[in-house]
Amino acid sequence: MCHRIRFGALALLGALTACGDRDVPTAPVAGSTPVVVTPPSAGERASRERLARSLALALSDPGFRASVKSQLDHSPLREHKVHFQRFLKRGGLPLHEVARISREAESAIEVDAGRSMGLEMYIPVPEHRDRWKGGADVLVATAREDGEPPVAFDVRGRRQLLSATRPPATPVLAVVPIETDFDSPAAAPLICCAGGPAPSAPPGLYLTSSHFVRDFEGWLKGSPEYEIHILGQSGQTDSLTSYQCAGEHATGYYAFNQNNLDWNGSVLLFSQKQLDSYKSQHPNQNFRILALEDDDGACAIRLDNNRFKNFITVLQSQYPNLTGGKDTVSSGIGKIVKRANALQRILRAAYSFITTQDDLIGNAVEDVVAGEFHSGANWVVKGESNATNGWLKLQMR
Repeated sequence: MCHRIRFGALALLGALTACGDRDVPTAPVAGSTPVVVTPPSAGERASRERLARSLALALSDPGFRASVKSQLDHSPLREHKVHFQRFLKRGGLPLHEVARISREAESAIEVDAGRSMGLEMYIPVPEHRDRWKGGADVLVATAREDGEPPVAFDVRGRRQLLSATRPPATPVLAVVPIETDFDSPAAAPLICCAGGPAPSAPPGLYLTSSHFVRDFEGWLKGSPEYEIHILGQSGQTDSLTSYQCAGEHATGYYAFNQNNLDWNGSVLLFSQKQLDSYKSQHPNQNFRILALEDDDGACAIRLDNNRFKNFITVLQSQYPNLTGGKDTVSSGIGKIVKRANALQRILRAAYSFITTQDDLIGNAVEDVVAGEFHSGANWVVKGESNATNGWLKLQMR
């Protein structure tokens, strides 16, 4: 029997395909194609700050505060997120009210909203969500890069810089670049069969526990969005691309939600069907297991290629030709995933200066290669400068 876990009030995925036996992708996942864009205009940050200030001023009005709180409370998404630009345009009333109360022109607010990247609005600190009852004791804060000091405004429009590492005592409403896919049913996924794969679960490579040494997420960005990517050869090139993503916004057996440093369960990383297809198309090529904390666009890798290449080069110098993996048969215990040579070091990634970079947690290395052993784990996540950023339990089933 397939059991489902809800995170908040979630939208249904339609049919029971998330828990049934179905075809799985055998080609690189979307989001692994390069995107060439121009850097944002110098006014993007100023536009976002003006939007945050206008919203804060509008929150001085009790009626508008009640409307905003209702929108947040009724959001079905994780952490009760709301698409900010769509909120402004909903029926025209929110935009009109923000302009009226903040004494700004509607056209000016529209220009700033259009100039800014996609924004989401929510209260990222759980304690703040529980404590804020819709009163004037609220700040509106924004930041573009994860970990930078947020710029905040109170309901009188006064600007202040907040700590990048600790939230203030006053509840904070964040207006920050979008991490959620508001158009996808996977924006609030159902986790299938959390007690372990159902009998019909496909065979393949599974993650059963993980630990990370920190959350790699600033407090203004809310809970971390950990992802595990299976990277393999892109076509017949010397580049890597993502063949499968497992994470909060994945679907079916690939979906899992880790909001703390430790997680236990069962999530499929790469099915046997995908493994067989990959080996058929790429003989003698192995795969890498990459852990990320997603900052912009679910299951789409956004990393600077030079940074990634340098990271892999250092890793290869520490563990020559043993930073990849492959499924293999070990006498007496069936299939296991073992260390293997992974040749490619260049990432065919989607990254632009308009989006924030994902946090690179690291490349999984088998514990016997790393010379490092952790209870309940068999692979170690090695980050930049060969730092240990976590450990995983991987199993072939």
